Amino acid sequence: MLRFSPILIVVALVIAACDARDDAPADAGPDAFRDYRAEPFEPTDATRAYCGDRDDAAIEARITEILSTLTVDEKVALMHGGGYSATERSWLVRGNERVGVPGFRMLDGPRGLSRFTRVPATAFPVAMMRGATWDPALEREVGAAIAREVRSIGVDVLLAPTINVLRHPRWGRAQETYGEDSHHMGALGVAFVQGAQSEGVIASAKHFAANSIENTRHEVDVVIDERTLREVYLPHFRRVVIEGRVGSVMSAYNRVNGLYCDQQSHLLTDILRGEWQFAGFVESDWILGTHGDVESLRAGLDVEMPLGPNFRRLVGAIASGALEERELDASLRRVLRAQLCFGLDERQHPVDEPSQRNSAEHLALAREVARRGMVLLRNEGGALPIAADASIVLLGRNADVENIGDLGSSSVMPQGVVTALEGLGERVTVTHVPGTTLDAAAEATVRAADVAVIVTGLDAEDEGEAEIAAGDRASLALRAEEVALIRAVAAVHDRVVVVLEGGSAITTGEWDEEIEALVLAFYPGSEGGRAIADVLFGDVSPSGRLPFSIPAQESDLPEFDNESHTVEYGYLHGYRHLAANETPARYPFGFGLSYSTFTLSDLTLSAETTSATGTLQATVRVTNDGTVRARETVQAYVGARGSSVMRAPYDLRAFAQIELAAGESGTVTLELRAEDLAYWNATSSRMEVEAIEYELRVGTHAEDARLTGTFRVE
Repeated sequence: MLRFSPILIVVALVIAACDARDDAPADAGPDAFRDYRAEPFEPTDATRAYCGDRDDAAIEARITEILSTLTVDEKVALMHGGGYSATERSWLVRGNERVGVPGFRMLDGPRGLSRFTRVPATAFPVAMMRGATWDPALEREVGAAIAREVRSIGVDVLLAPTINVLRHPRWGRAQETYGEDSHHMGALGVAFVQGAQSEGVIASAKHFAANSIENTRHEVDVVIDERTLREVYLPHFRRVVIEGRVGSVMSAYNRVNGLYCDQQSHLLTDILRGEWQFAGFVESDWILGTHGDVESLRAGLDVEMPLGPNFRRLVGAIASGALEERELDASLRRVLRAQLCFGLDERQHPVDEPSQRNSAEHLALAREVARRGMVLLRNEGGALPIAADASIVLLGRNADVENIGDLGSSSVMPQGVVTALEGLGERVTVTHVPGTTLDAAAEATVRAADVAVIVTGLDAEDEGEAEIAAGDRASLALRAEEVALIRAVAAVHDRVVVVLEGGSAITTGEWDEEIEALVLAFYPGSEGGRAIADVLFGDVSPSGRLPFSIPAQESDLPEFDNESHTVEYGYLHGYRHLAANETPARYPFGFGLSYSTFTLSDLTLSAETTSATGTLQATVRVTNDGTVRARETVQAYVGARGSSVMRAPYDLRAFAQIELAAGESGTVTLELRAEDLAYWNATSSRMEVEAIEYELRVGTHAEDARLTGTFRVE
């Protein structure tokens, strides 16, 4: 449920202010007494790549002319939001008609068209479930589909993907990101960006950086050393910028080492623009994400959202000499480059294209993603799949509710949601027993069924965006009454299937040995109930793999402090922390069962050595030993032997999937890039690849080292 906090009041005022702004009109006209010429800009490799196949030299020349023509008031008006427009159904950054600048229409959409619009749209499974597919090609399709839906109402900036590391699964917005591992997240993030931008929509990678606490997100100072920042919290952003050519980046609310992210020149200028050569624009997070005017601009912030209480002061700063107009131009050039390189000035914004939303194609894709992302964690005695003629009794708090995730900024208003009760009920007769206790009649109903299915877990009251929704989770455990229900059912039935919904890890160690089967279904979207039925009845073999570790107990993970205003982020978390402490996970990162079994064999490396900029190929033979067609995800982890610095015992460095018929064999190739083995050398202040021996572990999850090998970097 929504919380009526100060930030919600501010949101309401922002929306109301959209058509009653007090800033100068963006097309107020030139100043007759102004004599100003903007500095020309010579295109770089980065700006050429950013513009793709467009004439970047002509675009930069046009920007120079625009900057020379605009007044200071007009320039500043292009660099902050104009509120939320109910008529245009988006957050606006106003353009300037006089010089042909269109502005931006922005909207959230990590799992579909934002509920803010009041427009029904496809609710795709949350990003964490998409991370569980371990399939970048599938995520590229999702990015393109969401972009088509938001573009159908004229939106040109999609505020997604969220690529913050899941440092701890109690984080309220865990469902919006892809997982706990930077390499895995980078691959999925690049795919989403490429898919969205292939449809002409600018993607925005968020939240930059070290943002993974909700309850104190506006105040918390994340203290983090440079090695941890560079090796754990930035590599996926780097990939999205360099490989994905993302159009924009959103700065985070929190502080990093004392400075708010919108004033963190080390992040926004030194690293993002200097080292990574990012040519796009940076916008602030909403309402409370900008903490200064000149300071934020100089740090690297280009657009204040959703209004301009800070950036409006830039006009006075230039008049007083506190800011040079050429500094303003450098920032505005990035804003204009995005609009022109993505062709927004040539675009006719549709009033509405409903055929692009809730299409049969998109609903089918949502169902396929949910099927592919579902993780089978336990299956004793062949409890699954369920026979087509079996009788089912259905229980649990999420059995008959539309449970698609957070009610915060990522929320979607679907045309309809298929519940588990509806999805299973399309196959067989299902007896639904509501509540969390079994009376004599309910117990008799449970005993009489062939299979007892309990759909439980989390919902929007347990986790979500802070202030707007539930915030961080209080615990990793399931609610006590749901555990009691599971145990009560398990006491009277020998075939109990538990389906857990939720954004990330739920500890199960106190009760999962009392049941026969356990499935993690996340928040599965519009077609979730049908996808659950597809998996439980064996239409598909489960192929989801955990994008995070499920610990035996919460204390096995690093502390999650969402109360202090200063927290320290250490080098290890997730499977890397568990491995360093020799603590087995209850269910390891990368783990997932199938209705088949696979053999991995014949690990071969393309060479025994490589250079610091080289690539090795590891090939593995995979055989489906079972009786059904199934998909396996082969994962490669690398450990540094004899490193000069402390490292994790091993890190994910490659993965690949293969789908095989029963009895079939095939080969997967894993690309190992030496640059991914680099560490931050504090002495030389750069990433370096050590010339040492590395151990390769290949298996099907983080704790599986069934195939091993070594190679050297020279």
